[in-house]
Amino acid sequence: MSLRAVLFDMDGTLLDTAPDFIAIIQDMRHNRGLEPVPEACIRTVASGGAKAMILAGFEVDPDSEVCEALRQEFLEHYSQRCAVHSSLFEGMDELLRDIEQAKLSWGVVTNKPLRFAEPIMQQLGLASRSAVLVCPEHVQRSKPDPEPVLLACQQLGLQPAEVLFIGDDRRDIESGQAAGCRTLAVSYGYIHPQDNAHHWGADAVIDQPSDLRKILDQAICRC
Repeated sequence: MSLRAVLFDMDGTLLDTAPDFIAIIQDMRHNRGLEPVPEACIRTVASGGAKAMILAGFEVDPDSEVCEALRQEFLEHYSQRCAVHSSLFEGMDELLRDIEQAKLSWGVVTNKPLRFAEPIMQQLGLASRSAVLVCPEHVQRSKPDPEPVLLACQQLGLQPAEVLFIGDDRRDIESGQAAGCRTLAVSYGYIHPQDNAHHWGADAVIDQPSDLRKILDQAICRC
């Protein structure tokens, strides 16, 4: 069946959003008289959400009220500055233009809440280009459940077999596979050093955004 659309996970796949996460954690530490933590400590756990980043940036009990207060503080800061340093990964804008010129649709399926995802897409000039944006508020079950990917396919008016889903986390691949899409794992995203994208069972794995061009060419040509 022909490839007619490409769906991206947001953080660590389409967008490098870690710089904003890192800046907020470092500012929170600075305000408490603490030294900065290595940026890699935050980057490698970014896919785990706010709590994971708090635990990477502060020595606190994960079940404590202190941890929850820090998480809420982080989210408050992030709501005000969620797209200050974030950007498309290098080469991704050219890839999106290639996708658009090939008359394929593209969109985003993310576990990031809509109140963050939508402003980021707007501020980076992507909202008008993206055919679909699916966030947790749109579904009952988030990735790794297939529901978000299936909803995106439905909104695109396409069968899952006509869609390629790309992500930097095992849950992305599991969600795409369960939905019936072709899947592509990216190893350049926010992956813990002990994890390995080659173990997720995706149809292919790439190490940098520029490699997506060849994968898409092959997918389009063999359809």
